Amino acid sequence: MHDTSSKTIVLSGSHNKFGEQVLKRAGTNFNRCLHCQSCASGCPFTGAMDYLPNRIIRLVQFGQIQPALESATIWACVACNTCSIQCPMAIDIPGVMDALRQMAIENGHQIAEPDVLNFHREVLNTIERYGRTHKLEIMLRYKIKKRDWFTDLNVGLKMLAKRKLDLTPSRVSDIGRIRQLFKKSSKDA
Repeated sequence: MHDTSSKTIVLSGSHNKFGEQVLKRAGTNFNRCLHCQSCASGCPFTGAMDYLPNRIIRLVQFGQIQPALESATIWACVACNTCSIQCPMAIDIPGVMDALRQMAIENGHQIAEPDVLNFHREVLNTIERYGRTHKLEIMLRYKIKKRDWFTDLNVGLKMLAKRKLDLTPSRVSDIGRIRQLFKKSSKDA
């Protein structure tokens, strides 16, 4: 009997280079994905996605660069980690989505979701302020900028029900180090 627990399908050819780039940036072996769709079963944002998270992984595996980098899914992900918690292979799916977002911006791909970069700026602002995300503040600040209060209220209520929105922010103990990273990053840009 053969041990197949660590075997993965290895794709050959140039389409595999895209997967290698994503793997390097994400730092997680998404090729272990079983495509069981456990990731989607708890995600409060699947209604805003054009592909379920495991299908984004499949696009990357098959070297489908444009559909992966121009999908709404990579921008709808808020890195709440519900998908990773439910993943039987412990794949860091938000890490994959983040790598794809970076690649989409760097390579000039069309951003599928309007105003999404403003949303992500709000995410970075809370990280700079607290050392981690405060999702409720992110959503409120974004909604204030857009002046759009109720279109996705149901998503916010789902997140509250799943305890994904803390009413008050939590802070890291050494916020100064986080702020140094932001200063260094702005100098490098």
